Order: sequence, then structure tokens, then C-alpha cells
Amino acid sequence: MKQIFYFSILASLAICSCNQKIDETASIKSVIEKETATWRAGDIKGHANCWHIQPYTRILISTEDGTALDISPNIIINPTPDIMGDKSVSVNTNYKIGVNGNNALSTHDQVTTKLDGTKLYSYEMRILEKISGEWKIVGESVHHYKPK
Repeated sequence: MKQIFYFSILASLAICSCNQKIDETASIKSVIEKETATWRAGDIKGHANCWHIQPYTRILISTEDGTALDISPNIIINPTPDIMGDKSVSVNTNYKIGVNGNNALSTHDQVTTKLDGTKLYSYEMRILEKISGEWKIVGESVHHYKPK
């Protein structure tokens, strides 16, 4: 009887542990989806709310032609109207998320369809921290490419 009781407790702890990790990854994915949507919609306040700029925050972007850009975090939270809000539609897939306490790394693939039907492709990475109980993006790396 004791063995069944102990097994039941261990199984309950394992289920709770797994559910907690699933909840964290769902929360992280939600922040990234919001960040993507608010950028496309031109929602400056909503987009800035996804971020928490740290002294070590970096936004690194590589273009299809191989140019590397080191973007100021200030541009991400206080963008000029001409660089966001293009009303294109982006779909993020193939999420891979690792959580370690209050830190997380997330990667995904993104396909953006512009209003004229042109598609843009990128591999993307976000570095996140849990700040005051909420996941916030503190770093970003975007690599644009042409599919073969």
C-alpha cells in the first residue's frame, strides 16, 4: 500500500512539473506572437510592452544579401512610423523553446507575406527574461534567407 501511495505522489509531482514547463513555453510563445503582430500592425505601445531593454540587449539582423545589422534597442521600443506597421502577415512555426528558471531562449521560422503577395523568410531567435512575473524579450536575432 505504501508503494502505491509513494508512486502516486511521485506521479503527481512529475505531472505538475511537466505542466509548469508547458505553461512557461506557452507564455513565451504568446509574447513572441504578440511582438510579431504588434510590429506588423504598427502598435508601438503594444510592441514596446513585449520588451525589457537591458544594458546587454542586442538586436542583430542579417539580410538576404549577407549584410549584418546591429539595431539600436531604442528603435525597437520607439520606432519611427516608416519602419513598422506595413500590415503584412507573418506566420511563426517550428518553435523550439528552452527555459532555465527566469531565462529562456526561443527559436522559430517566420514567413511574412507582404500586401503585394511577396513572401519573406527568416530564422529568428529571441532571448527572454521573466521580469516581475512576466516574460519579456531582451534580445533578438533575425536571419533572412531565400528558400531553395
